Amino acid sequence: MTCANCARHVAEAIQSVPGVRSAVVSLENARATVHWSPGATENIPAILQAVQNAGYQAAELSPGGHSPAPGRLPIKWHWPLVLGLVVTTLLMAGEWGLGLMMTPWFRWLSLVLAGAVQIFSGAPFYRGAWRQLKTGRSNMDTLVALGSTTAFGYSAWALFSGAGGHLYFMEAAAIITLISLGHFLEARMSEKAGDALRALLTLAPPTARKIQRPSPGNPKPDFDWRTASLSPSEIPHPNSEREIEVPVSELKIGDEIVLRPGDRVPVDGIVVEGASAVDESSLTGESHPVDKAAGAELFAGTVNLNGRLVMRVTAIGEATALAHIIAAVQRAQSSRAAIQRLGDRVSSVFVPVVVGLALVAGIFWGIHSGAERAFVIAAAVLIVACPCAMGLATPAAIMAAANAAARRGILIRDGIALEKAGDISAIVFDKTGTLTLGRPELAAIWQAPGRESEIKPLAAALTRDSTHPISRTISRLADGAPPVSNWKEIRGCGVEAYRASALQPSTLLRLGSLPWLREGGVDLTAGEPFIAKWSAQGATVVGLAEASTLLALFAVRDAVKPHAADVLARLKENGWDLYLVTGDHAPAAAHVAQQTGIAPENVLAEARPEQKAEFVKKLQARGARVAFVGDGINDAPALAQANLGIAVSRASDIAREAADVILLKSEIEAVPEALGLAQATLRAIRQNLFWAFFYNVVGVPLAALGFLSPVFCAAAMGASDLIVIGNALRLLRWRR
Repeated sequence: MTCANCARHVAEAIQSVPGVRSAVVSLENARATVHWSPGATENIPAILQAVQNAGYQAAELSPGGHSPAPGRLPIKWHWPLVLGLVVTTLLMAGEWGLGLMMTPWFRWLSLVLAGAVQIFSGAPFYRGAWRQLKTGRSNMDTLVALGSTTAFGYSAWALFSGAGGHLYFMEAAAIITLISLGHFLEARMSEKAGDALRALLTLAPPTARKIQRPSPGNPKPDFDWRTASLSPSEIPHPNSEREIEVPVSELKIGDEIVLRPGDRVPVDGIVVEGASAVDESSLTGESHPVDKAAGAELFAGTVNLNGRLVMRVTAIGEATALAHIIAAVQRAQSSRAAIQRLGDRVSSVFVPVVVGLALVAGIFWGIHSGAERAFVIAAAVLIVACPCAMGLATPAAIMAAANAAARRGILIRDGIALEKAGDISAIVFDKTGTLTLGRPELAAIWQAPGRESEIKPLAAALTRDSTHPISRTISRLADGAPPVSNWKEIRGCGVEAYRASALQPSTLLRLGSLPWLREGGVDLTAGEPFIAKWSAQGATVVGLAEASTLLALFAVRDAVKPHAADVLARLKENGWDLYLVTGDHAPAAAHVAQQTGIAPENVLAEARPEQKAEFVKKLQARGARVAFVGDGINDAPALAQANLGIAVSRASDIAREAADVILLKSEIEAVPEALGLAQATLRAIRQNLFWAFFYNVVGVPLAALGFLSPVFCAAAMGASDLIVIGNALRLLRWRR
């Protein structure tokens, strides 16, 4: 591969293989990383064949094999580039500085030196052009090979035939050298766009301190080389627990490992002993440490700050939250946006058109000014054309944006999602866990007379297996809970089950929203005063019923997030229309809307999940391009229906989210940040495409008319790539 456009072609070829989920191709390391879809059969020969069919070569990396170190270009671009720079400098000094252009011995020396550049420095271009020719295609290598060969070939013919005149050996060497230098700088700049991904890849440590316990049947542990050099007093007692350092790859689910202050968490797990603060900024972008105690979740790549923790492993390898984040960033970087199709269509026919123009220009100038001028003009036309810039315009911006977003705790699914995010006109917010803290508190309870003793245990029994925030609040009412059977959760409504007691008849128990209970025939008359009082205060009221009898009412309040009003005000100022949909009753929805500045007419309350999706569809029918922001639990239909789904999530939820954008920190400040970055990315893509087209529209005619020398064309060609990549890299420094 000779440029980032080549790397993109290889990635596309690999992704065309059935079963491949994603492929990330590194130009700097000459390496491809392939991720297979779950359940797919790995077919390495098919990948190698696909790469070969695309005009490139590949081999499977052997276990323990190494590619060039990150940040180093492959050796094929290192020494050939040095050779080209030395030779080109000598030839320029001889021709322009010492005036040796027409000296016989210098002309023959120029042939030898320029020939060495053609053979060694130009080899990657010639090999690339030949491989593409064998597949019936052409690329930038084709133009470089033709242009340099034209200049060198004409000069060699003129020297051997004694035709005299100016020789273009220096120009032939300069073409290859300058374009190689452009590739070198391009690779260095592209490397910056992948800094965030490389940082993620190195977050998890290679080893962990595992607690080894003696087995009951064999209390004496096996010989351990780690203790072989210790004195007898230092060797742990054979019946005691001890800590051993093991590779992370050897960890299994259920193992217990020790984290000391300053240690990075190697895998996902749950704290079983100790208390500490953990820095999760590498995953979520959240700057404040998170307190962890027994029962708290830990994620690979985070840092234990100030206490000793013992954690039990719950996920390893690609099942960890960090692995899912890495896969999401890789998928976004290697994806394509719809706007890219324009550049692809032009690039697919660009090289044949340029070759045709070079022939026409060469024939025209040959008729009017002779063979020498014809060869120079043809070489200039071939060199100045740059399909690489058009091919890089979109992928470079997407890669930079995906990395910039990952640093902020924002995961963008792919380039299409990024493109959609930059074209949104309306934003619909879910309430619970999105605009509110998602940690509702129980404000009051109404209980049916005579049933007080059984209400809290029954409520706890119904809600203990639910993940809904209101259910989790109610489940803490009682430690012990009676058994229930046939438990199920009805999304957007509540939970239901049957008593599992032999002493009482098997009756249906339900706990959930009041409209759902009414539909089921539950009489709410006795609780109407309680409902009216707490609904007026913005609380959510849910009911517990046995068959058609109301047993209890629970008033639950969830506070609005501290900065929600400021965030929504900023979104409104930027021109987005704001809406609120919730399954809560109307007074609670109105209370939140009033606190966050959403107009009353833009609020939909008591909405089931399918009704949320229908609400989004109605907005789309009016011409709105809708982003839906939800917690990803009960909002799947709306997230899928919206033009852009944004999930306010936790790291542990990444694997099951289906949204286009995932916010790894629950603060909705990331919503305007994600949308603003997407808009900036679209601007960068359009700017890149404009300059790539503008460069060729201006450069090719000027070269054909004889205003540009081949050396200047080679420098301009490399500069066009650098301009496109440099413009994309500005996204890494983007600030809202």
